[in-house]
Amino acid sequence: MRFVTRERLHVDRIATAWAIRRFVDPEASFAFVPRTKDVDSIVGTPFDIRGAELSHRGARCTFEVLAERHGLSDPALGRMGLIVRGADLPHEDTSPTESSGVRAVFDGLRDADLSDEERLRVGSAFCDALYAFCGGG
Repeated sequence: MRFVTRERLHVDRIATAWAIRRFVDPEASFAFVPRTKDVDSIVGTPFDIRGAELSHRGARCTFEVLAERHGLSDPALGRMGLIVRGADLPHEDTSPTESSGVRAVFDGLRDADLSDEERLRVGSAFCDALYAFCGGG
């Protein structure tokens, strides 16, 4: 499947793309579009784009919505989702302490002179490590 999200990948978009490849579609491809792109003109499955079905819902970030939609009930993914949400939405008072460090890593990836494909590659390795930290295998 082809998934489409906003360019200049950051916390939630990288973690969601990682989860798509790891748990939903190992052969998934990704495209990155400007934030002004109209969701109705996207070819593929949009995520974390204004108007996309697969995006923030209530207090949950896109990563958590994806996990729920695909029945990914692994406790490690649940813990990781809380950390990702806290890093993506740092104004939340209930963020796990790990969220600030995770945000710092993803801020560095966003601001580095990397393509979105490189951000996804490096960020996915970080997500593998975060998943292991959360108790995932």
